[in-house]
Amino acid sequence: MDFLSVFLQDFVKQLQSPTLGFLIGGMIIAALGSELVIPESICTIIVFMLLTKIGLTGGIAIRNSNLMDMVLPALFSVVIGILVVFIARYTLAKLPKVRTVDAIATGGLFGAVSGSTMAAALTLLEEQKIFYEAWTGALYPFMDIPALVTAIVVANIYLNKKKRKEAADSAMQESLSKQPVAAGDYPSTRQEYLSQQKGDADNRVKIWPIIEESLRGPALSAMLLGLALGLFTQPESVYKSFYDPAFRGLLSILMLVMGMEAWSRIGELRKVAQWYVVYSVIAPILHGLIAFGLGMIAHYATGFSMGGVVVMAVIASSSSDISGPPTLRAGIPSANPSAYIGASTAVGTPIAIGVCIPLFIGLAQAIGG
Repeated sequence: MDFLSVFLQDFVKQLQSPTLGFLIGGMIIAALGSELVIPESICTIIVFMLLTKIGLTGGIAIRNSNLMDMVLPALFSVVIGILVVFIARYTLAKLPKVRTVDAIATGGLFGAVSGSTMAAALTLLEEQKIFYEAWTGALYPFMDIPALVTAIVVANIYLNKKKRKEAADSAMQESLSKQPVAAGDYPSTRQEYLSQQKGDADNRVKIWPIIEESLRGPALSAMLLGLALGLFTQPESVYKSFYDPAFRGLLSILMLVMGMEAWSRIGELRKVAQWYVVYSVIAPILHGLIAFGLGMIAHYATGFSMGGVVVMAVIASSSSDISGPPTLRAGIPSANPSAYIGASTAVGTPIAIGVCIPLFIGLAQAIGG
């Protein structure tokens, strides 16, 4: 009973934070029909500065830390990124009126990481004076890239198999219509065609171009740049005088924009199966709980902090809002953006920020006493 009481008190406290307040405020003014518009160029600059700051923090921390401390959390991050895609492949894809390729793309986006959500979690941890390893921001690419690569590979394998099957069926039907076929020839004709198609080099999924595309994405590029600068240079002076003081103010503007965009995207979900709404509510919490459990293993095995466990859970519950969508558009062009982007932005992101962050902070505080 004490555990539940402490958890509920902490959960309510997190909901009153300014970071979540700006997100909710953005959704409210958008719902009221406000014509407030923040130029996309300003949002791009804000995202760049936030992720560069996170990268700088991680780079400076890694330079002064034992790299072995990162091994288990980084390994778990890779596992989570891959696992999330397969969860969508074998749950969301099985639901009525949900196309398999759209479900896989949705899993890829939910497996990838939102830098904005991560920034919000780090801010709340600092406000609550909860310690976390500064290098936890560097877990971003370990979860983000495997998720996007896995989604694109799994989707292309599925589409190639479907294409070969349809082509084989078509060839078989054409063969049957032109000449009499003995009972034993049917499997042979189909098998020969499938074997021929399997040998087609064009059907192979190339992994490295997908990784390159992810690394060139604006979000990951900004964070990796900050990480490299923090690791190989001495950026402490500009970090303390500029990036660190501006972080919270810039984040509040971005949360406002994300709230407005979330509301505007709700209409897109009407174009696809309503199961995406159900998935978008449940998935962030489920993914976060899986990551929280793995984080606790790292906590007991290596001393990974409870704050670090929260960061891992939050980035697992987040869904990519910047680099993920264009990567998936290029890698899975047949997937419907209204499905995976609508599910992520309209429902997934507000759930990750408004529910998962306070949920996991409260859980960590209740467990940690």
